[in-house]
Amino acid sequence: MTPQRLELGPLPTDLAQELRDLTANARFGTLDENGYNLVIEAPMTGETIGWVGSGDEELVNKAFRAARRAQQSWVHVPFSERKRIFMRFHDSVLKNRELLADMVQLESGKNRTGAFDEVLDVANNTRYYARRVEKLMSPKSRRTAVPVLAKPREYRHPLGVVGQISPWNYPLTLGISDAIPALLAGNAVVSKPDSSTPFTSLLVFKLLFEAGLPRNLVQLTTGSGRVVGSAIAEQCDYLMFTGSTKTGKLLGETMGRRLVGFSAELGGKNPLIVASDADMEKSARGAVEACFSNTGQLCVSAERIYVEQDSYEEFLTKFVERTKAQSIGPGFDWETQVGSLASADQLKTVDEFVEDAREKGATIAAGGKARPDLGPYFYEPTILTDVPEDARLLNDEVFGPVVYVQPVSDLQEAVKLANDTPYGLNASVWADPSTGWDVAPKIAAGSVGINDGYAAAWTAIGAPSGGMKESGMSNRHGDSGLLRYTAGQNVTEQRGMSMRGPESLSRKAYSRIMSRAMLLGKTLRLLP
Repeated sequence: MTPQRLELGPLPTDLAQELRDLTANARFGTLDENGYNLVIEAPMTGETIGWVGSGDEELVNKAFRAARRAQQSWVHVPFSERKRIFMRFHDSVLKNRELLADMVQLESGKNRTGAFDEVLDVANNTRYYARRVEKLMSPKSRRTAVPVLAKPREYRHPLGVVGQISPWNYPLTLGISDAIPALLAGNAVVSKPDSSTPFTSLLVFKLLFEAGLPRNLVQLTTGSGRVVGSAIAEQCDYLMFTGSTKTGKLLGETMGRRLVGFSAELGGKNPLIVASDADMEKSARGAVEACFSNTGQLCVSAERIYVEQDSYEEFLTKFVERTKAQSIGPGFDWETQVGSLASADQLKTVDEFVEDAREKGATIAAGGKARPDLGPYFYEPTILTDVPEDARLLNDEVFGPVVYVQPVSDLQEAVKLANDTPYGLNASVWADPSTGWDVAPKIAAGSVGINDGYAAAWTAIGAPSGGMKESGMSNRHGDSGLLRYTAGQNVTEQRGMSMRGPESLSRKAYSRIMSRAMLLGKTLRLLP
């Protein structure tokens, strides 16, 4: 059946009621004469679904004052109670999975599977850090150069109020998952969701408050990045940002000037390599997911594919066939594989990249056009070949359902081309596992999937996830995903005599004894 353009009409009862409630309670900052000034639309149809206020610097000031007061009490709440709150939240997220997925789809335009991915990610983050927080934050004995004379311990302390600035492409995952370890570690959070997707954040934090989190511990501030985001960066004790490299550099300047910690996941131009010993059927299927999930609007999406020459034609044929077979359209069903782009700006950007490449001689192997018959911002999954060196999409991030495929003489050339970029966020290698494990570490990217596009690496929550080069700094996930929101403290007790020896011992004798002790400690492996 040919997909049809969707009119929202009556929304599901639960979703409609949540929108009414959230709109009524989302009056942040200054309002226009109608009571609101940020209009939120559903990308699938272009229809207005609600309104929120647009914040100013005074709003951010109030948010930080309230958050700092709440954090002073929260830091004394036992880890066992924090764990109980977040485990209740974990269960609530899964219980309300349909409502959360509805809201994500409504605000972002993505398909149902992509929305549910976000639900699972939030639950996964919550469970992992709720179970790890006490171990990570508890005081730990550390080694010393002179075990008898000193007893060191490492303490971890929350930093205070963490600022979070999140994007529109994953409004649930990126709207709360970075805040979860920050809160569990004892911090408060002032968060700015993207101006086009505030309701998902409002809904998921509502569930967290219902699970028992103190209401003022999280402050949601809607508004522009230029005003609200900048004000958050000027006051927070640590900043977590996900977005463009350009904006990340500007925020990094602010945090550097303030000598305040900063994490960022930024842009990418992610490569996918197909070796001649790969299973071409599986590689083609995996490439479709790697390139077109979330309509290509994710930082870890593959935008360039390098295939060994011997397998190029076979891979390209299978990849094109699977791409053309993708179902595209609006709706809340589970069958649709490609949803809408998020906005008119995204559609314009994607169209400009493709037209630039086409005009300069690239070949369109699949897709290549907008689909206004389905909705205002739909664009077909697009594959290009023979992309010339002066085409923008050869090196610049498109952030849409667009990828080019290029043959290479061997894997050495593929790795060289993969690394020939200022970015280093994600990469993918499709090959016999032995080949994959040989190639993957040679790629300068924060995560590399072997026979997977990005999902396996993303769900490996015990391992750090971040970018190299201009794709970001610091990491989410793993132990460092929580410890970045803390300050380490060294508390050491001196026992017995001074570390410099007794007063009666001459300094020369002291130096001789200590040198011999260090050499003996090395030989006997008694010292770190």
